[in-house]
Amino acid sequence: MATIRQVRQRIRVARNIQQITKAMKMVAAARLKRAQDRVQAARPYARTMQEMMEHLARTVGGHVEHPLLAVRTPRNIGFLIITADRGLAGSYNSAILRRAMEMIRTYDRDRLRLYVVGRKGVQFFRRRGYRVVRDFYINNTGVSAGESREITRVLREAFEKEEIDALYMLYTRFYSPISQKPVDVQLLPIVTPQATSEEGAPPNDVPPIFEPSAEQLLRALLPRYLEGQVYQALLESLASEHGARMTSMSSATDNAGKMITTLTLQMNRVRQANITREISEIVGGAEALKG
Repeated sequence: MATIRQVRQRIRVARNIQQITKAMKMVAAARLKRAQDRVQAARPYARTMQEMMEHLARTVGGHVEHPLLAVRTPRNIGFLIITADRGLAGSYNSAILRRAMEMIRTYDRDRLRLYVVGRKGVQFFRRRGYRVVRDFYINNTGVSAGESREITRVLREAFEKEEIDALYMLYTRFYSPISQKPVDVQLLPIVTPQATSEEGAPPNDVPPIFEPSAEQLLRALLPRYLEGQVYQALLESLASEHGARMTSMSSATDNAGKMITTLTLQMNRVRQANITREISEIVGGAEALKG
C-alpha cells in the first residue's frame, strides 16, 4: 500500500495536470469561437460560388477547355491531406490519417505524391516511407487567404506540369465542437458542379444572363473556385482541431478531478489505518505494562 507521502505526491501531480488541461481548454475555446465565426462567414461565399459554377456549367454544357479541367490517364495521384501541428486534440489527427491510409493504400507508392498540411501528417507519412512532395505549415490561430493561395499555386502548377494527373483533398469538416468528420473530395481535375439536365434545376430557377460570356466567366472563375475550396477546407479543419482539442482537454480536466477525489479518499484511508494501528500499539503497550 502506498504511503501518505506518495499519495500526496500523486495528488499534487494530478492537480498540476488539471491546471494545465484547464488552461488548454480555455485557450482552445477562445480560438474555436474565432475559427467557428470564420467558417460560418465563409460558407455563404462557398455556397454562392458553387451555385454560380452550376449556372455556368449548365449554360456552357461542358463545352469549355481549361488546364484545370484536363482529364488524363491517372498515372501519378496526388493527395492534399490537412492535419494539425500539435497533438492533444482527441481523435482529430488519428481520424484523418486513418481515412488517408484507407485511400492511399490502394495505390502503388511510386505513383503517390503527398502534399501535407501540418507537422503531425508530415511526421506520420515520412516515418512510413511515403513520398511527401511538399509540406505546408499554417497559422493555427487563424489561417489567411495568402496561405491558401500559396498552397493552391503549388497544387495548380503540379497539375498543369503533369507531375500529377489527379488530386484528392482530405480534410475534417466542422459540425460542432463535439462533432467533426473526415471527408475527401476530388480537387483536380475540377469537376464543375452541374445539374444532370435542365429538368434538374429548381422550378423557379430563372437562367441568368452572363456578361461577358459564360465560357469566359467559367475560365476566369475556375482558379478562384479551386482556391476557395482549399481555403474553406483549411477553415473547416482549423475549427475542427480547436473543437476536438477543447473537448479533449475538458474530458482530461474532469478525469483529473476524479483522480484527485479517488486519491484523496485513498489518502484518508491510509491515514485512518495508520491512526488505528498507532492506537492499537498504544493500547497493547499499556496492557503489557499492566501485566
